[in-house]
Amino acid sequence: MAPGAAALAPAPAAVPVPALVLLVLAAAARPAAASWDLRALRCGFSDDCECGFGPDLRGLECELAVSLVGQPLARQQVVRAVRQFLAEQNPVKPLVMSFHGSTGTGKTYVSSMLIRYLFQGGLRSPYVHQFSPIVHFPHAEHIEQYKESLKHWIQGNLTRCGRSAFLFDEMDKMHPGLIDVILPFLGPSWVVYGTNYRKAIFIFISNAGGEQINAMTLDLWQARKDREEISLQDLEPAVSRAVFDNPHSGFWKSGIINESLIDFVVPFLPLKHHHVKQCVVSELVQQGLEVRPGVVQEVADSIPYFPEEEKIFSSTGCKTVASRISFFL
Repeated sequence: MAPGAAALAPAPAAVPVPALVLLVLAAAARPAAASWDLRALRCGFSDDCECGFGPDLRGLECELAVSLVGQPLARQQVVRAVRQFLAEQNPVKPLVMSFHGSTGTGKTYVSSMLIRYLFQGGLRSPYVHQFSPIVHFPHAEHIEQYKESLKHWIQGNLTRCGRSAFLFDEMDKMHPGLIDVILPFLGPSWVVYGTNYRKAIFIFISNAGGEQINAMTLDLWQARKDREEISLQDLEPAVSRAVFDNPHSGFWKSGIINESLIDFVVPFLPLKHHHVKQCVVSELVQQGLEVRPGVVQEVADSIPYFPEEEKIFSSTGCKTVASRISFFL
């Protein structure tokens, strides 16, 4: 797991933030390139070291079909991406996916599910690393130090195990220019220190492009096109432009976009009223509460929808469902 503030002991006041980040990354990186243990050395030069990687594609497909609400396109894209990646014993490049959509549509939910069906221990696996710009890279003035820290962190953990996963949350809040430091690890020909980086998985999660996805989904709905009929070709150009041309996006003018290193753009559509009701039912069951139709209806009705007149799509997806249930019991 990526270093977090909670794992850090109180530091001397004289230590500046950038140095502090370097210390956290160095301490948490476990045996990195400079301090290989025998197992890390073997993994670096061997293709058969899977580091707790135990993919269950059938289980993933089943849970996506049963549990993921209102996202047929995202479900298809994720399954297709993983299936293609797993079909190659020696992939030509890492699997790089970018999840886009407005809040509450399932991006984090799907990324967690995906990791759970790929790695033993899921997000708790020592080979799965999560990054948040707010937690790990909060200060724009320290971007150069963050770049150096992030590069060493990625390289150290990939040296330890080439079959690692890296999740970058809230890419729309990432300082522009920072993420390009990992570009060398995303291409088809990067083998450094004898480590095959091409078995790694990188997932970017962002609200950027959400407005465009919502607007286009609304247009298609008004044209009487069912969401099951919406294709990636309908959405991807607008999403890509919104992400690449937005000066506040972590991918602004990024070489990762310019060099087409993202294999799969995964759009998450806005959710309709009946999707929200499904979320309410799932949450009630998860909390061990009785599923009463009146409660389900009231919770779903309490959530804001857009456009203002038609009220077709949830403004917050299913994000606030769990916190609203107690008000209607």
